[in-house]
Amino acid sequence: MLALSRDMAAPCAWFGAALSRRSGATGSFTGSEPDMLARLQKGLAFGLLALAVLWAALAWRAGHPMWAVAGAIVVLCLHALVLGIEFVLLALGRRDDPAPHASAALLGAAWWGETCAAARVFFWRQPFRSRRWPDHLPQAARGRIGVLLVHGFFCNRGLWNRWCERLHSAGVPFVALNLEPAFDSIDEYIGLVEQGVAALEGCTGSAPVVVAHSMGGLAVRRWYAEQPDAERVAHVVTIGTPHHGTWLARLALAHNARQMRLHSRWLATLAAREPTQRHERFTCFYGHCDNIVFPPSTATLPGAENRHLAGTAHMAMADHPAPWAELERRLAASPPALTR
Repeated sequence: MLALSRDMAAPCAWFGAALSRRSGATGSFTGSEPDMLARLQKGLAFGLLALAVLWAALAWRAGHPMWAVAGAIVVLCLHALVLGIEFVLLALGRRDDPAPHASAALLGAAWWGETCAAARVFFWRQPFRSRRWPDHLPQAARGRIGVLLVHGFFCNRGLWNRWCERLHSAGVPFVALNLEPAFDSIDEYIGLVEQGVAALEGCTGSAPVVVAHSMGGLAVRRWYAEQPDAERVAHVVTIGTPHHGTWLARLALAHNARQMRLHSRWLATLAAREPTQRHERFTCFYGHCDNIVFPPSTATLPGAENRHLAGTAHMAMADHPAPWAELERRLAASPPALTR
């Protein structure tokens, strides 16, 4: 989630559309139409491509082929520059944090990995492949444990494509939400999380495991705080969630991004609302190379199982093997065993 890029899209907040149901052979839960954030990101992708082609054509026509190639590359790799700025801010803002220190070399490697991961997510999976794997709610799923996947800010369900493919191949019921309107209050996502949990409960007869990336973890906590029964989830895995906020959110304009500012009033209200003993049901993955959620320890919760991911940036965390292994462990009680 590129914070600066996401704020560029904030005027398009009205594009957000509520999650809709559909029926099908597999009992799919989410709407079949492309979500509005996917359309927005398609526009951004095509816009950057058009700008690169225009620059190259004009420079080439003016007799500057080197400038044509160089300019096109700069336009197409603009997100790498934005990410570089985020990593500089991370390095400046982590000094007193108790998380392990990341060397300059490790930060550089994480920047390159994030450059590749962000391109895959924001220029391919989310704009063009968000419906590649429909929700899987098979009729013969009673007694299984389902999985609810919840994405973060300026993302959609396409973030989870690799997870969905593996879950579907293993026959594990899952629902991958779209949190929309994309730039509204996190409080507005309570109903969507409830629908996802209820769909999995209805399919399997069991409480699901919830896996959430970034802001998605806050949406889950906000929903969970309203539940009188702690047993409605088997476990919650958060990946790079700003449980205590993030320094970078001070640069944001969107409503839900402002709620994620360090120690914001919204976060304080959430903490006061939820029973802290429920944190025992959480596993929180955080990292000293997270270019979005920093200082790093803000992605931890007291009483939770907090696990550090070394050398991994924000979007890359979603594809790191450790969270998947944790999901495998949590699903182990549901035969047949989840396979890789």
